[in-house]
Amino acid sequence: MRRKFLLLLETGLVLAGLCLGASAWKIHSALQQPLNITQEKLLDVPKGTTPTRTFYRLEADGVIKDAFWLRVYWRFNLAGQPLHKGEYRMQPGMTVENLIDLWKRGEMVQYSLTLVEGWNFHQVRLALAKDEKLEQTLNGLSDSEVMDKIGHPGIFPEGRFFPDTYRFVRGMTDAELLKKAYDRLDEVLAKEWGQRAADVPYTEPYQALIMASLVEKETGVPQERGQIAGVFVRRMEMGMLLQTDPTVIYGLGDRYNGKLTRAHLKEPTPYNTYVIAGLPPTPIAMVGREAIHAALNPVAGNSLYFVARGDGSHVFSDDLDAHNNAVREFQLKRRADYRSSPAPVTAPEATDESAPIPAASPDTAPEALPPVTPQEPVQQAPTQEATQEPVEEPAKEPAAAPAPEPNATAPQSPQ
Repeated sequence: MRRKFLLLLETGLVLAGLCLGASAWKIHSALQQPLNITQEKLLDVPKGTTPTRTFYRLEADGVIKDAFWLRVYWRFNLAGQPLHKGEYRMQPGMTVENLIDLWKRGEMVQYSLTLVEGWNFHQVRLALAKDEKLEQTLNGLSDSEVMDKIGHPGIFPEGRFFPDTYRFVRGMTDAELLKKAYDRLDEVLAKEWGQRAADVPYTEPYQALIMASLVEKETGVPQERGQIAGVFVRRMEMGMLLQTDPTVIYGLGDRYNGKLTRAHLKEPTPYNTYVIAGLPPTPIAMVGREAIHAALNPVAGNSLYFVARGDGSHVFSDDLDAHNNAVREFQLKRRADYRSSPAPVTAPEATDESAPIPAASPDTAPEALPPVTPQEPVQQAPTQEATQEPVEEPAKEPAAAPAPEPNATAPQSPQ
């Protein structure tokens, strides 16, 4: 009886060994099989998809065979290995084992989206909405709802995102990418704030961000940013109005048609620095690191005026007479190719003209923007190309800004 039992046990072990050997051979064959494709294909792995489901989908598509044995291999060898969402590049000659290696390394196809210095939040949202590789979750939301969704409720969105090229994989949401840009701006601003000049007139980083947005919109010439910041800082310290055209344009929002007039300069909006004292209440555009650095490290000097030459650069003047001469030379006799800054990057067009994306002009919610403190405008030479109706007569000396209310010259963050 004992001998018979041993014989059965031996037979069972042999059969088990044969089964294991056969299983191992089947798994090896399944792993070494080439993908049945003749040209490069992308495998899209949605969020939440399991390896088992992916193997059976590939088998149903005729790309692989023996999905069962591949499932067994993954369960016993890679049970704790996640399958990251995204796209994986399948190429002719690649084996299933090669494909699994891509999964293990998380080597997904990457795309990129560039957010450009000087864009406003409306343009940022258009760029996000236009990218079909991003999962769209923000369409139809107001700006404030967008900020809620990315985890920053109550924050005014303009200028709060860092312009850069962001890489992402298919399946990333527009909200996730936007949050990356928000966090990146916070990181850059904090680092530059820690390296600021000792005498800058800001009490918090947000004020420097506002100033940086004025610098960003006034010039695209890198070496001039510090000089322009210096002009603005000196004007603030002397109680002069900043009188910078981009703030007027931003305050007009959709009403701006490319032509800035004297009437616009006199129109009281929360952003019109020909009317209000000090900085506008929020940034007016996204800013790069260079503009932030310039705002926090303005170039010392005596210049209080600058005027665009027409080639993207500016003439800086210490006194009004010199400035008026520059205005006559470069403003009143413009060339046909005149421009105040380097050619701008075109904003993306909306994929759906009916998409409910807000206009460039911000919502003027009472809690977000301070009240306007208007004064009778003083006619003077503009700081950039200013109005399309050139000022023929010499500019007058700019009057001091009206006595500001508390914190009027450096508004607090609208949070």
